[in-house]
Amino acid sequence: MRIALIGYGKMGKMIEKIALERGNEISCRIDKENLEDFGSEAFLGSDVAIEFTTPATAAANIAVCFRAGIPVVCGTTGWVSETGVRGRTQLEEARDRCEAGEGTLLWASNFSIGVNIFMAVNRYLARIMESFADYTPSMTETHHIHKLDHPSGTAISLAQQIEENNSRVTGWAEPEEGKTPQTGTLEISHVREGEVPGIHTIVWDSPTDDITITHSAKSRQGFALGAVMAAEWLAGKKGFRTLPEMLAEITRQDIFK
Repeated sequence: MRIALIGYGKMGKMIEKIALERGNEISCRIDKENLEDFGSEAFLGSDVAIEFTTPATAAANIAVCFRAGIPVVCGTTGWVSETGVRGRTQLEEARDRCEAGEGTLLWASNFSIGVNIFMAVNRYLARIMESFADYTPSMTETHHIHKLDHPSGTAISLAQQIEENNSRVTGWAEPEEGKTPQTGTLEISHVREGEVPGIHTIVWDSPTDDITITHSAKSRQGFALGAVMAAEWLAGKKGFRTLPEMLAEITRQDIFK
């Protein structure tokens, strides 16, 4: 399979290494220095593209892939909630185009297979806790000191999943010193230290005990592997696709739905 890499930083190079190890071909490598290669035969002949760039450029890169008819796997965060030209979020607009037959996209806030298994457990636990009002959830995410945005895209996705699966949770917020969180608000704390790839911990606390689930990444390799697996799965498909959809197909388990 011919994979076009859009973004050739640390993640792009790691994706390249894993893609080659799995028997794929890198058709081209496009970064900010050679954007003209979007018009090259190498790019236009790609089976799929993997996009890991910046929030400021992701939507435009996806649009280029749509126009070229190339399915795209996108792991860039920070752009999805920005308002697009039609008044919807940029991710919603991209999904609308996919549903109209104008492109193929698989976007995820985190491509780690382990994280997505963790997300499935998170959704399942949130549904169980619907029946146990004594338990209140909170979350902490820890990342390396170079990550400036907070909370992480993964933390926001986890919070949204809890909100969708538990009626007592009506939103999320970061803690403010001296302020008590509103009823129904899931608090997300963040820590920035060292070179931590990423740790996400969710606690359901009650007066009698607490239940804690944690995912701790050991390196970024898991993110790159998941992105390559997603690209291999996406090639030849149409529309807006998700990692849970891919994992449900691979494992034949309803927990991912």
